[in-house]
Amino acid sequence: MTPEQLLSILNVAARLKTSPRHCWTLPDRRESVADHSWRLALTAMLLSGEAEFAACDMNRVVRMCLIHDLGEAFTGDIPTFVKTKGDGAKEDALLADWVAGFPEPQRGEWQALLEEMDALQTPEAKLYKSLDRLEALIAHNESDLSTWLPLEYDLQFTYGKEQMDASPTLARIRAAVDDWSRRKIDGEGGCTP
Repeated sequence: MTPEQLLSILNVAARLKTSPRHCWTLPDRRESVADHSWRLALTAMLLSGEAEFAACDMNRVVRMCLIHDLGEAFTGDIPTFVKTKGDGAKEDALLADWVAGFPEPQRGEWQALLEEMDALQTPEAKLYKSLDRLEALIAHNESDLSTWLPLEYDLQFTYGKEQMDASPTLARIRAAVDDWSRRKIDGEGGCTP
């Protein structure tokens, strides 16, 4: 990869630093897609020592976490409860077109990762997707309750639950997040876990 190719890719990826998501990190600052992707990758790294995930290629999971929302560099973030199949298809196509212009070996690696993530058949892809949903719940709990939409009160307890319940480790973390959500909604000092 030439320096110019690297800088071009990083320049596009940098759009995620200023692409806002639905959640607020502070009263006057929305979470960015880059904020989300970074903490998602950090979560995967932190869980890499868990016995349940010993057979997973956690380096691969971290890589998935880092690139999973890069299509939003072209479309911006669309909250899950608004996003249509057409929105997802457009985002996927734009990302695929961009990655097709990468030099090898990056092009092949990224295409393989994106295909694996889309198929959601491997333990690594399933883990990345569960963590993606878990991080969204955590970020939502960190947002002031005044920023929640009415539908989010239920969504906070249902989003990704089935996938997380399939993992003992993630089910325990999810239970702690649910408890945090309940305390937050009930006004019992739920600002932190």
